[in-house]
Amino acid sequence: MKKSVCALVAVLLCLSQVFAQQVDLEMYYYKQENQEGLKKLVETYTAKTGVKISLLIVPNDADATMSARAAQGKLPDILQMQTYARVWEYAQKGYVMDISKQPVLGKVLDSAKPSVTWNGKQYALPMDYAGIGIIYNKEIFAKYKLKEPKTARELERVCATLRKNGVTPFAGLLNENWSAGHFITLVHTALLVGDKKIPVDRFVADMNAGSSSFGVVDSSKLFAALDFYRDNMDPKAAEWGWNEQQAAFAQGKAAMMVQGLWSYGAAIATNPKLDCGFIPYPVFNKASDNKMYADIDSCFGVSAQSSKEKQQAALAFLEWLATPEAQKIWIEDYKLVPAFKGANLSSMKKPFQDLLAAVDKNGAYPWAFASYPTVVFEDACKNGAQQYMFKKTTADAVVKNVDETWAKAVKK
Repeated sequence: MKKSVCALVAVLLCLSQVFAQQVDLEMYYYKQENQEGLKKLVETYTAKTGVKISLLIVPNDADATMSARAAQGKLPDILQMQTYARVWEYAQKGYVMDISKQPVLGKVLDSAKPSVTWNGKQYALPMDYAGIGIIYNKEIFAKYKLKEPKTARELERVCATLRKNGVTPFAGLLNENWSAGHFITLVHTALLVGDKKIPVDRFVADMNAGSSSFGVVDSSKLFAALDFYRDNMDPKAAEWGWNEQQAAFAQGKAAMMVQGLWSYGAAIATNPKLDCGFIPYPVFNKASDNKMYADIDSCFGVSAQSSKEKQQAALAFLEWLATPEAQKIWIEDYKLVPAFKGANLSSMKKPFQDLLAAVDKNGAYPWAFASYPTVVFEDACKNGAQQYMFKKTTADAVVKNVDETWAKAVKK
């Protein structure tokens, strides 16, 4: 009897220690494109470990929300962040932990690590390699005998043919400012690197020093691209948000959309029969100058404000993300390209293969906006491009506001 009681007590003690060690975590994320994929990732981890992770989405302009939470000492335990500038900012403010010595970093592609590095240390786990370009409907293109446009002039002809046949060329998204922000920086980076031959890091350094301007590129070309893009959208694009854009493309009402591949998963979830391709947005009339706008998009950091127990639990989740099981969910359900060495991409759909093939063949333009001071992209670029496309501001005013916002950000 004594032995049985002692054994029972030992078991209860072990169980109490296990449950005492289990903690519930909160994860902030901003990617609204495929929330079901992230939920499956988290639910699978919970089923394996018992650690519950509640999800908080803030899809647009999350910096104010996170700053308010930080001021209260209540940052979410795991933070999904855009790479480069947001990581630098949060590391500098002490929001996120230095995870340089965590084993999971050894499984990350070396080329991905600069996106989460500040002062020589890594403050987040790079997660997805993404591209922004034109996702196009192959069935519509075939119907009107159109070839994928490789130059700006070819894109003009494609759009003219589509309009002539009553098809909207681009599914627009102007009611939310982030898409316009991506587009203006996509074209600006192409003109900066491909036309002016100015590397992004040099441009950023010159802007920080106050010796350059957003208008260092040919502004007439930059804003002509915005005009062309807007003029080839649905007339009601100013009222369209994410859902309307995805619906128009998925239903075949528009032949193309300028988006990141993150939106492809949402489109085929609505219409699994969609046959799509993915190409660089052609800024130039020389095909080889048109490259994918591609880089590491998002990452996961661990809050420096969380308790030691929660930090350890969050780090364990990051370690699990590098496992084959988690990568399979990331690829097949979240529809994103992981930043880990040896990732198996064989199951990914054609547009993802298009991205990797284009980058392999012709290189890529980096996501310059991720290196801007956060407020420059979040406020000046996003709002400036949106207001310009609404015809509520001028090109000169947009450039001036970017320059002034950048100068103020550097002085803080």
